[in-house]
Amino acid sequence: MDGAGGVARQRTPPDPARARDAALRALGRREHSAAQLQRKLRQRGFDETVADDTVNDLAGRGWQSDARYAEMLVRSRVAQGYGRLYIEAELSVAGVPEAEAAAALDAADCDWTQRAAALLARKFGSDVATDPAGRSRRYRYLAGRGFTAEQIRAAFKGALPEDD
Repeated sequence: MDGAGGVARQRTPPDPARARDAALRALGRREHSAAQLQRKLRQRGFDETVADDTVNDLAGRGWQSDARYAEMLVRSRVAQGYGRLYIEAELSVAGVPEAEAAAALDAADCDWTQRAAALLARKFGSDVATDPAGRSRRYRYLAGRGFTAEQIRAAFKGALPEDD
């Protein structure tokens, strides 16, 4: 028992073969960043050294790749309508190095303003808000999805009817 009255989680003996099997099962389901995979192994009871060594070995063999994980995440989130800021934050939380995250985002070759305008049209249709409350609601929606103020303003300009 631990001090809080719960059952203490026992550490799994350092068995690299079991850690490798657990890591490969996790990678078989989906890509993981190195930090995510290390965290999963530690949660399953492997000590930090075994988890780190296992992930480093898998990365060395090309079975785990932060770059591949970042590319997969960027593709997925762009398709879901998220902006660059949101995706950058998610990659950071996943422990992907900044250089690999930036490379994956740059490789997406995405027009973020166009994405924001498309998302605005998809969410709100052709209903162009001219009142401050409606514009504010649309602005907050796009900002929450990770678009910059500049991208949002440009998307609004594209959505507003032209005066003849």
